[in-house]
Amino acid sequence: MFARAASDVTPGPLPLEAVRRAGRTRRRRRTTALSALSVLAVATSVVAVVVVLTPVRPSPSAPGPAPVAVPPTVVPTSAPPVRTSEAPPDPTPIRVVASGERVNAGKGWKVWLTAEGKHWVGPDGMENARSVTDGNIDVMAPGVSHQSEGNPKGAFHSGLYYGTRSAGRVELKNAEGRKVVATLLELPGRPGWGVWYAHTGPGMGEVGTALYDRAGELLSELPLIPRSEPS
Repeated sequence: MFARAASDVTPGPLPLEAVRRAGRTRRRRRTTALSALSVLAVATSVVAVVVVLTPVRPSPSAPGPAPVAVPPTVVPTSAPPVRTSEAPPDPTPIRVVASGERVNAGKGWKVWLTAEGKHWVGPDGMENARSVTDGNIDVMAPGVSHQSEGNPKGAFHSGLYYGTRSAGRVELKNAEGRKVVATLLELPGRPGWGVWYAHTGPGMGEVGTALYDRAGELLSELPLIPRSEPS
C-alpha cells in the first residue's frame, strides 16, 4: 500500500543550493564557537600563570602593644657584702642627755654630765668627777682623756672627748689589736665636748684610746695605759 501510494507521488527538484547554504552557515557558527572557547582557555591559562608567579604581599597587621623589655635575670648570692679596708666604720650615734641626767652605763656604773664636766659612780657608791672648766683641758683643740677601774673579771673605762663638733667615735685598742667602741654622751647644743664610756672583759690588758671624726679621720690618741687593779 505504501509502495503504490509512493509511486503516485512525483518528487520535486532537489534543493541542493539551499542545503549547501545551510551547511556553510552551520560550519561558520561552529568555527566561531570553537574560536571563542580557545580564546577563553588561553586567557584562563595566562591568568592562572600570573596568579602563580606574582608574589602576594601580606597585608599590614594592625598595630599592637609595644614589646616589653625583659630585664636580665639576677641571681642573688648568699655572700655578704665585703667592706674594704679603705671604708671607715660608721660613726657612733651620740646620745644627747640633760644636765644631771644619770645614765645607766651597765654593771652597776652610772654616768652623768653637767656644765662643769663628767661625773660617774661605781658599784661601791663612790662618786668621781672630771672637770672641763678647771683649765687642765684645752677644749679649743681635739683631745681625749681616759680613766679606768676594774679587776681581773673586767674593767670600766670612761673619759672626755673635746675640741671638736664632729666627733665620730672613741675606740679602745689593746696590744693585740682587739678593739672596743665606746658609747658617746653630750649635753644639748653641741658644746664641743662630751663623755665616752665602755667595758672590757678579762684578758684585754692595757688599752689605748683614740678619737675619730665622722669621716674616720684620727683626731687625737692616747698610748696604751694599764688598767687600775684593786689594791
